[in-house]
Amino acid sequence: MPFSLPDLPYSIDALLPFISAETLALHHGQHHAGYVANLNRLVAGTELAGKALEEVVRVTAGKPDRSAIHQNASQAWNHEFYWRSLAHGGGGMPHGDVATRIAAEFGGHERFAEHFAQAAVSQFGSGWAWLCLRGDRLEIVKTPNEESPLAKGVQPLLTIDVWEHAYYLDYRNRRLEYVHAVIDYLLDWEFANANLARA
Repeated sequence: MPFSLPDLPYSIDALLPFISAETLALHHGQHHAGYVANLNRLVAGTELAGKALEEVVRVTAGKPDRSAIHQNASQAWNHEFYWRSLAHGGGGMPHGDVATRIAAEFGGHERFAEHFAQAAVSQFGSGWAWLCLRGDRLEIVKTPNEESPLAKGVQPLLTIDVWEHAYYLDYRNRRLEYVHAVIDYLLDWEFANANLARA
């Protein structure tokens, strides 16, 4: 069965005024859709056709002969995870188990937000910032291009996409402003808690 483009988990205008409907339409309907279409073309007729997306990301990581498949699979997975990392009415103070862990391991939400924003802003060029669980510790990491902690056996909890197509229509080159908008108003702490509980 071919990979499919998942619907956004909210309406196209749900993230206003922080992310516009135009940005979501372009980002989801063209960029994300393009990765899914490329992946289906690349895996057609191979043993990877019909496997779960997460498995394709893991088994193609670090294999030069599968780099195009990995790039598109990882970008498809990263984007699906990114959409679910955001929510209308999100952001602000975390709650639940993830809040307890953030307080214990980062010294509170304010310190966490500073570190998360710094990771996102300092990622040179295109990439991602992630809140992850590695073993029994939370950590913030940044990855270039299509790379994902998933391929390294680390459990992502939340992510921020810092490819230019994620923010340029709304913020131009003001990446920091976009990052703060995501952290302050859009991060989905319910999703983070669900990922933590599954880890």
